[in-house]
Amino acid sequence: MPEDAFSPDTEQNARRFVLGLGCERGTPADELLALSKKVLARCGAGRLASVATLDIRAQEPAMLAVARRYGVPLVTFDAPRLEAETPRLANPSTVVFSHTGCHGVAEAAALAAAGEGGRLLVEKTLSARATAAIGESFQSLAGEGSGSDSTSSCFDSSAERL
Repeated sequence: MPEDAFSPDTEQNARRFVLGLGCERGTPADELLALSKKVLARCGAGRLASVATLDIRAQEPAMLAVARRYGVPLVTFDAPRLEAETPRLANPSTVVFSHTGCHGVAEAAALAAAGEGGRLLVEKTLSARATAAIGESFQSLAGEGSGSDSTSSCFDSSAERL
C-alpha cells in the first residue's frame, strides 16, 4: 500500500475516520482521488473505516475507485438520512438541497457514518466537481447505510458541488 494511503480500520484503539464524498455525475476518478488524499492529509494518525456518500452516487466509478484505493467499504445513505444531519453540518447549502433533498452530502455522509457521537474533523473541501469531508467516530463502525433506491437527479455542473 502506498505511503499516502490510509489503511483500513484494523487497530482496536486507533482513531477512526470516515471520508464523506459528494460529486457530480461523471467526475473523473483522478479528481476524487486527489481530493480524498488532500483531506485525509489533514487528519493526522488514524484508520479509515469507510467512504460514505449519497445513495444515488453508489455506482459512480469515481466513488468506487476511492473506496477501492483505500480498501474500505463504500457506505451510502438516502437523502432523508443525510438531511437529518443538517444541525451538525458546518456548511449547509440550499443549492445542494435543491438538487439532492439534503443540505449537504460530504459532511452529512461523514457524520452519518461516524454515528451520533462522531464529529466533523475536516469541513467540506471543494474541487472542480466534488466535495470531501472527514468525520471521526468514537464507536465501532459497522459500515451500513441505506440500500434504498433513489431517483437519479440532474446536477448542473456550474452549480455548487455536492
